[in-house]
Amino acid sequence: MSGVTCVPPSVATHPGGTDRVRYHHGVAIRLLLAEDNVLLREGLARLFAQVDDIDLIGTCGSYDDLVALVDAESPDVVLTDIRMPPTFTDEGIQAARWMREHHPRIGVVVLSQYATPGYAHALFEDGSDGRAYLLKDRVADVDEVLFAIEAVANGGSVVDPKIVEELVSARARKPRSPIDQLTNREREILAEIASGKSNIAIANTLFLSARAIEKHSNSIFSKLGLTEEPDLNRRVKAVLLYLAAERGAPR
Repeated sequence: MSGVTCVPPSVATHPGGTDRVRYHHGVAIRLLLAEDNVLLREGLARLFAQVDDIDLIGTCGSYDDLVALVDAESPDVVLTDIRMPPTFTDEGIQAARWMREHHPRIGVVVLSQYATPGYAHALFEDGSDGRAYLLKDRVADVDEVLFAIEAVANGGSVVDPKIVEELVSARARKPRSPIDQLTNREREILAEIASGKSNIAIANTLFLSARAIEKHSNSIFSKLGLTEEPDLNRRVKAVLLYLAAERGAPR
């Protein structure tokens, strides 16, 4: 998610504060609000009605109504809940994808009560420009929501700091592959083993002696805990571990 910024801890002390980002030199942002919770939707609508920089052009509570309103009103930004009718799964993400294809200039701010990195990944996988992912806790601070709205209106991106924390924690918790213990040379040799080459063929490819390949291979098997296996079995298991690690590696 290159270029994605976090919501700042504080943006402005009030909606008209001079520290806030201005959209097109003070031109109001045409905002469409999609939220199935009636109380929250009406509360947000009243809130935006008091902000000079926001022109709330419509509200709705379902995916189908959101798509219809976007086609009809062509807003600058859509502020949408992540789960709405009809399925209450990821309608906000689906709407963002649909708008990326059909209305690419429209910014989207997704509100969610779920600090789940997977949702953020899904939102940003087609590009981070003009997209923001905020937890609903942020609604309590109008300036943080306005910051995200203005950011996506200008083509920027925002991700909630709690999501960043979850991403970092998830990476830290992820179990390391045994392949990570191997040196670069050992990984190179294991890759050749995975291609089906014999030790002699690997030695010729890497310009090493057969003795060196055997020594490296034994070190690989030892690090992977395969020393008690017959030679054919440990070669096969080493290759399986290598392929699994390569499949799970980030691209």
